[in-house]
Amino acid sequence: MSPRIRGLRTFRAWLQARPQAADALLALGLLLVGLPQMYLQDFPESGDYAAFRTPDAANGLIVVVVTMALAWRRRHPLPVLLVIVAGEMSLTVWGYPPSVPDVMAFLIAIYSLAAHRGLAQSALGGVAGFVSFLVSLVMLPVGTSPVVLVSDCALVAGVWVLGRNLRLRRAYFAELEDRAARLERARGTDARAARIEERSRIARELHDVVAHHVSVMTVQAGAARRIIDRDPGSAREAMSTIEEVGRTALSEMRRIVGVLRTERDADQAGRELAPQPGLGDLGELLDHVRETGLSVQLWIEGEARTPSPGVDVAAFRLIQEALTNTLKHAGAQARAWVRLYYTDADLTVEIEDDGRGTATIVADGTDNPGHGLVGMYERVALYGGELRIGPRVGGGFGVRARFPLEA
Repeated sequence: MSPRIRGLRTFRAWLQARPQAADALLALGLLLVGLPQMYLQDFPESGDYAAFRTPDAANGLIVVVVTMALAWRRRHPLPVLLVIVAGEMSLTVWGYPPSVPDVMAFLIAIYSLAAHRGLAQSALGGVAGFVSFLVSLVMLPVGTSPVVLVSDCALVAGVWVLGRNLRLRRAYFAELEDRAARLERARGTDARAARIEERSRIARELHDVVAHHVSVMTVQAGAARRIIDRDPGSAREAMSTIEEVGRTALSEMRRIVGVLRTERDADQAGRELAPQPGLGDLGELLDHVRETGLSVQLWIEGEARTPSPGVDVAAFRLIQEALTNTLKHAGAQARAWVRLYYTDADLTVEIEDDGRGTATIVADGTDNPGHGLVGMYERVALYGGELRIGPRVGGGFGVRARFPLEA
């Protein structure tokens, strides 16, 4: 880029940052062009121009004031127009001829008022300027033909309309920019909400997986420790179960955390990771629980229907979490029951045990079941279901959830 072009761009940026200075330069430019022409031109002693007074110092002073008022045309367009109108009327009354600076200043003032003020103020100023312009034409000492009168009035009206259209166009683009900014903020808010929801889902999944499998592994490890001396075969079987459960837990954790992978690995991750568990995997879950020594029975009532994928996962995780709590808190001799009730529209899941119940844990302060219970409520509420959690009549603890079969 040449130094000249760079300098022009710098000067243009300086003018854009200082609009009043730019308007002052515009006024000075009009004076530099118009004043010499006003004083140097020869007025004939006969004809139309003979009726005008010869320009003098008073004429030049009024033209300078009228023209330099344009320096405030953007900040105070209506007062500037009034000053220019007053100057134009003074020149007409005293018989001075029209000149380039004052005529251009009047048109620029009409345009500036329409472009920088609202409709009410610009219309009022425009009417006042238009009327003063007509009065000035009528008061000229020379006759004005109808064609000139109509063309001059059309010029003034056109300048006002041009300024008004520019204001409307500027307001339209400002509204578009504001709307784009609002949409961008809304998209950012939606993205943050989606990330928060995804983190909550991952946290629930990880809690369910870790709590259940670690509880099973802990119970099996305790059993193996107690019988390793007198029954090594059973101890080895318990250790094999621990290994299998651990591998299953790692596989599920890998699947859940896989959503955090980069897009580059997404296709490969989708091929490697197993699908989400559902009620079809309930038998395997109950087998794992029974291997810990907890007696679990399953009843299915009604005609089994296929729920939506989300309800399928949520129901499985609910049963998994409830049985995990039973393993942790119900006691060694506890028994558990899992019931599935299918209707045309709903699936009801019940998990009950006859142990101590998790209500005793909050009282004695030995553990905090809050995350698991909150996760249950979140899962059921996410699919429009209902959840009841509390002690059973006759002892133990119960969890009852109703899911709509359609998400």
